[in-house]
Amino acid sequence: MTQTQTAISDTDLDARISFHDADQIMEANFSNFHFHDTQTVNRFYDRLEDRIAQTGEDLWFFLVNLNGTRIDPEAWTAYSRRGRALNLSHSMGSVRFDASEETRRQIERAANTEAFDPNLFSDRDSALARLRDLPSKRRKRIVHDPNYVTADFVRRLSFDEDTLIMEVDFSHFTFHHSRDVDDFYDFIQDRIIATDRKWFFLVNLNGCEILPGAWVQYALRGKRLNEAASLGTARFAAGSETEADIRLRAETQGFRPNIRNTRDEAIALIGEMRKDLTQG
Repeated sequence: MTQTQTAISDTDLDARISFHDADQIMEANFSNFHFHDTQTVNRFYDRLEDRIAQTGEDLWFFLVNLNGTRIDPEAWTAYSRRGRALNLSHSMGSVRFDASEETRRQIERAANTEAFDPNLFSDRDSALARLRDLPSKRRKRIVHDPNYVTADFVRRLSFDEDTLIMEVDFSHFTFHHSRDVDDFYDFIQDRIIATDRKWFFLVNLNGCEILPGAWVQYALRGKRLNEAASLGTARFAAGSETEADIRLRAETQGFRPNIRNTRDEAIALIGEMRKDLTQG
């Protein structure tokens, strides 16, 4: 039976995720799994990110079982975005295998041509053999060079003690990788600690770019900062790829996207949060 329920448990997902330490392989078993909406995609990829984080290792080879996998059209964008972000953050190489007749014919047509995909196989053993031929990057840990200095962050952060609003200006800022995320969030965190209080967060995302290699760390640091220091968070962006990604993750990560089109609308939302907090 193809698995279709949205409310899938961690136990069910963990049964589909395994780590082969000797080969440095993370195996994701999507066999007979039905990605029927964006929430299902996000739920599975949230768990993949959590399980990788629990290993303490950033880099793994990815082995993906696609036997009988179904991905509905409305889930494709989320599946593509989350998969690309996970690969760029944690993969040393990814291979897929699918025993379907359609895949077998595709491999036969593409063999010995420029269209041949060396990362798609019809059986697990061949996929494993391909991964074992790939070089490990763990001993060559990627150390990202910083793209910014502290002065780049200073003008983008402000505190209004009268309204208790901390405003973060990510407008037209690009997070290229995890180092950019950590540098900016370390600065924000230090400034908040110095105030010794919590704040309403107002986040300007106009023109902000969070590249796939930065998304996992951006989501992690943002979640931690909100849990530790936010009275409520409102974001504003006049439509963007970043907004779309935030809305995707919000479906399963326990937060409201709270994105408005303009700064005034976001401030009004904070006013509503303030009222609810006071009444509560």
